[in-house]
Amino acid sequence: MPAKLDRRRFIAAGTAAAAMPLLAHGAAAQAPWPSRQIRMICTYPAGGQTDLLARAFGEFISKQVGQTVFIENKAGAAGSIGTAEVARSAPDGHTVLCSISTTYVMNRVMMKNPGYDMDKDLALVSVIPGAGLPLVASAKSGVKTLADFVAFARQSGKVNFGTYSAGSAPHMTIHELNKQYGLNIEPIHYRGEAPMWTGIAEGTLDAAMGSYTGAQSVLQSGRGVAFAVHSKKVDALPDVKTLPEQGATSKFFTVSGFTGWALPKATPQPIVDRLAELCVAANKDPKVKEVLATFVLEPALGFKETNALYQRELPVWIESAQSLGMEPV
Repeated sequence: MPAKLDRRRFIAAGTAAAAMPLLAHGAAAQAPWPSRQIRMICTYPAGGQTDLLARAFGEFISKQVGQTVFIENKAGAAGSIGTAEVARSAPDGHTVLCSISTTYVMNRVMMKNPGYDMDKDLALVSVIPGAGLPLVASAKSGVKTLADFVAFARQSGKVNFGTYSAGSAPHMTIHELNKQYGLNIEPIHYRGEAPMWTGIAEGTLDAAMGSYTGAQSVLQSGRGVAFAVHSKKVDALPDVKTLPEQGATSKFFTVSGFTGWALPKATPQPIVDRLAELCVAANKDPKVKEVLATFVLEPALGFKETNALYQRELPVWIESAQSLGMEPV
């Protein structure tokens, strides 16, 4: 073999050598996902709706990808503790967030420093649109429709209306009803739904609003009567009309909220798309279907549908939250 390379061979050899690092980098970037255990951080306690959804979807995903999906509950500070941890994690698809619209939308208004920036730090992957939330009046009030409730509130002068937290959808609903009808509904904030529905059952609240699942005990016992649902019909309450159907005009009564999954913002799009596809595929899994039915929830949406819903509802949530006039904490 000649000791000296001709010009054409020299250029070809140099080009091939220069391409080698790029090829190696490209091969690494295309490494299969997942390559190890997936850690799914749920920002609410074990046993609740968000946790049960995380576990049902996580189990399905695990079966499909051949890797364990470990659910880690990191509750506290309206979901911001666990969310901030996911935002700081490596963007490789092995740390996933499962949370609700409070985390994805409301915290930017309700908190001075939640520890993450939703727009810069996280990418929404797939969401489950929220169910219609029933508004339930104490049976002793005689309320059966929104018009009845407005008349009752005007006659009473002041009514006590339970919410499951300050800044929640029920809190904003009270604010919007007060504005439209000139009422003096006083929000009574609880830490979660259970004690709120106890207030209805015991007669210490005039009304409350929350999930259909949580309200079932007072509805079935006859101690509470559903007189409206927030924005969507509930199949189990076919005769109960939505607030807009009964004349309520606030834009807030057109949004539903959601539960969903997110990844660190810099996660490669193929991984984001794959996780979204798995969430949608999980809708057909018997265990997932059972959990969705239990909480009267719609199926998970794909990536494009998820982000279209988010962009559509985001400004309405923010405007409604800001109108409460609460100081960020």
